Amino acid sequence: MLRSIPANRLVAVVSGSSVLVKCLWGSVLLLYLLSFWVDTWRVLAVTPGLLLLPPNLWLWTLFTHGLVELHIWDVLANLLLTLGAGRRLEPLWGAPELLLFYGVVSISVGVLSSLCFLVAYAASSNLNFLFNTRIHGFPAFAGAVLVAHKQTVGDGLVDSQRWVRLLPQLALLGVAVLTLAGLIPSPMLVGYSLGMVSGWVYLRFYQRHSRGRGDMSDHFSFASFFPGPLQPAVALLGNLTHAFLVKLRLCPRAVKRYDVGAPSSITISLPGTDPQDAERRRQLALKALNERLKRVEDQTSWPNMDEEEDEDSIQETSFNSSDQPHTPAAHEKSEAALTV
Repeated sequence: MLRSIPANRLVAVVSGSSVLVKCLWGSVLLLYLLSFWVDTWRVLAVTPGLLLLPPNLWLWTLFTHGLVELHIWDVLANLLLTLGAGRRLEPLWGAPELLLFYGVVSISVGVLSSLCFLVAYAASSNLNFLFNTRIHGFPAFAGAVLVAHKQTVGDGLVDSQRWVRLLPQLALLGVAVLTLAGLIPSPMLVGYSLGMVSGWVYLRFYQRHSRGRGDMSDHFSFASFFPGPLQPAVALLGNLTHAFLVKLRLCPRAVKRYDVGAPSSITISLPGTDPQDAERRRQLALKALNERLKRVEDQTSWPNMDEEEDEDSIQETSFNSSDQPHTPAAHEKSEAALTV
């Protein structure tokens, strides 16, 4: 009975998710079940030599490699990742944009990872890099989703919650350690890293917003993914790379907008600074500040002003009664009242 409780909760969460989440994870589960009878990973996972070298050109694997899992724990991880993306990103972007994001990351990671292993083959002449390497599963989409989570969280967090913005880097460090220890294969590290890069490039320069494309805010720059001492050098390298790609017309230029009709003065905004995103970040910051103030108030006991006024009035009454003179006439009146 106790073992069935988490399963029932998981089924309830999946049943309450969106149609897109159900379709994605349903495809993952179906392909996993088929893998017991058919080697789905051979046909649907990205193999660098079969994707890039003619006459093969297995282009369909660019769309299917993210749905192929070989172990049940990978299937569950894919489920949790898809549910998290559906709950966090789909309400902000909508189902079509989330599906487009998934497709862009899947195609980009498939092509870039194949090029990486092609370079490795050229350097080592090892055919295993071309025909025995498989890129598949959730790591690529996981890297992109964590980068998108960093974008949606923004810079509206208090100091105690700023570690949330470091989730992509912390996960990358964990995957790198597991790869060096030999616990997971190297294509997982390559897929996760390229998923981070492709997700960031799409969100930074190409994602459509109500006020343009991309997100040019400072907290989402490429240098923000690196430690503080390295950020100036990384920022310089990133700016030079961006300028070079702009000249090649492979990357859009960051265009400034001037709002001449503003009531106060001329305002300048960058593409991607959506007012809804700014309002969401302000709400998150206000919520975190209220929670922090509430914890401080609970720890500090403030005096009650009503109780202090009552105590002062009692003290004044007792003081006045003690200062009243005891005359014989007053003593006789009190005795007469007692006899009555």
